[in-house]
Amino acid sequence: MLTSDNTALILIDVQGKLAQIMEDSADMFRAQAIMIQAAKALSVPILWAEQLPHKLGPTVPEVAEHLSDYSPISKSCFSCAANNEFNTELKACGKRQLLVMGIEAHICVTQSVLNFLENGYEVHMISDAISARIPANKDIGLRRCEKAGAVISSTEMALFELMRDATHEQFRAIQSLIK
Repeated sequence: MLTSDNTALILIDVQGKLAQIMEDSADMFRAQAIMIQAAKALSVPILWAEQLPHKLGPTVPEVAEHLSDYSPISKSCFSCAANNEFNTELKACGKRQLLVMGIEAHICVTQSVLNFLENGYEVHMISDAISARIPANKDIGLRRCEKAGAVISSTEMALFELMRDATHEQFRAIQSLIK
């Protein structure tokens, strides 16, 4: 099970016009915003990647507004794990469990997850915070990653697993985010 002292949150490429045309994009942005706010409340480190931001644009405002204390890591490779700066920051945070969210499910998310698994990380994919333009591609990406060893999860499932108990000091704060 997830533990807040061993978990990092990974946000992958939720940028510009492309992010806006994802299936159920508004619901995805909401789930990502919840995960980011909850990660802050639970002291879970956040790593934030952007694919060629000078071409695809910045992270969408609905998500970026919750990341004012963080800086994105720019990449050109599809997998976050193929980027040296990203790997350096991931290693520096010292966490072995990763909560992954972003776009597109079958490209950058899948390639990142497969590389994270190859590198010995336990990966939990936050399914309601992941999308693709075509729903079948999201399904294919999630299934491929699950077959490789990733855990398919959801915003609420991951957050309640991190807290474990209704007496957790951040329970009310987290509960207010998901209402």
